This record gives sequence, structure tokens and C-alpha cells, in this order.
Amino acid sequence: MANYAHPEALVETDWVAAHSKDAGLRLVEVDVDTAAYDQGHLAGAVGWNWQTQLQDQLRRTLASKSQFEALCSAAGITPETTVILYGDNNNWFAAWALWQFNYYGHKNVKLMNGGRKKWVLENRPLSTEKPSITPTAYKAKEPDNAIRAFRDQVMSTLTQPEKYNLVDVRSVDEFTGKIIAPPGMSETAQRGGHIPGAQSIPWVQAVKDDGSFKSVEDLKALYQGKGIMPTKETIAYCRIGERSSHTWFVLKYLLGYNNVRNYDGSWTEWGNLVEAPIEKTAGVNPPAEVLK
Repeated sequence: MANYAHPEALVETDWVAAHSKDAGLRLVEVDVDTAAYDQGHLAGAVGWNWQTQLQDQLRRTLASKSQFEALCSAAGITPETTVILYGDNNNWFAAWALWQFNYYGHKNVKLMNGGRKKWVLENRPLSTEKPSITPTAYKAKEPDNAIRAFRDQVMSTLTQPEKYNLVDVRSVDEFTGKIIAPPGMSETAQRGGHIPGAQSIPWVQAVKDDGSFKSVEDLKALYQGKGIMPTKETIAYCRIGERSSHTWFVLKYLLGYNNVRNYDGSWTEWGNLVEAPIEKTAGVNPPAEVLK
């Protein structure tokens, strides 16, 4: 970990086991829902539902500033609290929560390397007891849109390829349009394929079998080998923004890229946009055309 650009953004399972009861620290498990948390979680952790608590329930966007403040307040978090995030799916949703903490200006937030998967593989204890929480009055900062990409900026990558890295972190089958969404996933789009100019670097290539991140040397070879260089602005996207927040974390904190954004609209927005150009074949860059 010491070789990562920002090793302070990660903690290992050993560290969590030794420090989980430290004053001023809050463990948060973030999953697509709370089923896994209810079956057993790290002692002292609160559980957050990505679908209902970290997204607005009326608009297609992340939880608002006031919603995020209420969520953190109920979890006993203050702006000074050290927040340790972990979750299922190799920390997809935990990475989204870390991105959202950054979006609202919370500085002391970290991922547990390997997430729930690594903790369970190491046969570490789980608890079904929910912690007793003293609520706070959490105040977030104003949103930092420098780490978030919107569709107009993504559209500008089509005419300024020299300025941007565009990273599609979905599976190869999603990238080529063979499938629109992974099996069992409900959020979808009308068309399959990828944004023209995007490089296909599936998020899973950044982690080891236990869910923890690969070495900095392997990560550099993975991204820079595909031309994703730190001299350009970088935008990562997936289907709904959770896998791309994982890649955003890798590029920003492990490799130290200074200008990285997560396009949380991702394919469920782009694949539904009228007249947005789409490609299906890797390495082919035909003229932009409307959806067919």
C-alpha cells in the first residue's frame, strides 16, 4: 500500500480489526440493499442501502445535500469523524459512498481494502447486532462538481479526444453491445454499446481474487497500457455509476491522477439519449450517428 499515491485512503482488514472501536471512527457497510448487512456485518458498523439512501428517490441523481446530512446524522457522523467504508461486490457501493463523501466535502474517509469479501475470506467475525447510535447534526459542504461528470461534458469528449481519457469500466459484452446490462440488473437503456472514443478497461481487472486492489505497478500497466495517462482529464463511466466510482477511486487515490470525474449518469443515461452517438466495435471510430 505504501507505493500508492494516497495510501491513507485505504485501510487493511487487520487495521480495522485492531481499531474498529477507536473513538471518532465510524464503520459503514454500503450494499445495493441491506440483506447482507442484516445477515452479519462488522461489529459496530451501520448499514446503508445504496438504492434508497444514497440516491434521490424522485429524480435520477445522488442523494441531495440535505438527504446526505440526514443520513450521516442518523449514523452519528460528524465532519471530524473518520469514516471507514466497506461493502459487497468488491466495494462497488462503498466506493460510490466514498465518492459521495468527497462530493460533499468530507475529508477523512477511507475504504477497507477488499471489502466484505476479503473480511469473510479471512474468517473474521460478523455480528447481527445493530450498534446504538447517538445522532448528530451533520453539516455537509457544498457539492464539488469537479469530481462529477455530466452529459454535456461527456459529449465534449467526442470532439476533444486530445483533452480527455474516457474509461468504460463495464464488461466487454456490455462495451460491445452484446448485452445492455449484467444478468439480473433492472436499470437498463434502450441501446447497447459504448461512447465513441472510450477505452474498455473493466473494473474487475483492478482487483485481485480476494477483492483487494492490485499493486501500483500492475495498475499503471493496466491503465497506462491502454493510453489512460495522467496528463489528460479522465472520465469513468459504467451503467449506473457505481462500478465507475470504484475505477475513479483507483485512478485518483491509488495512481494519483489529479483530474478524475465519475459520470454517474453512465450508460443508463447515454444509451437513452436521443441522437447520442454509440459504437459497438472496439477500435472502430465511425462518424457520429444517431441511435438506431
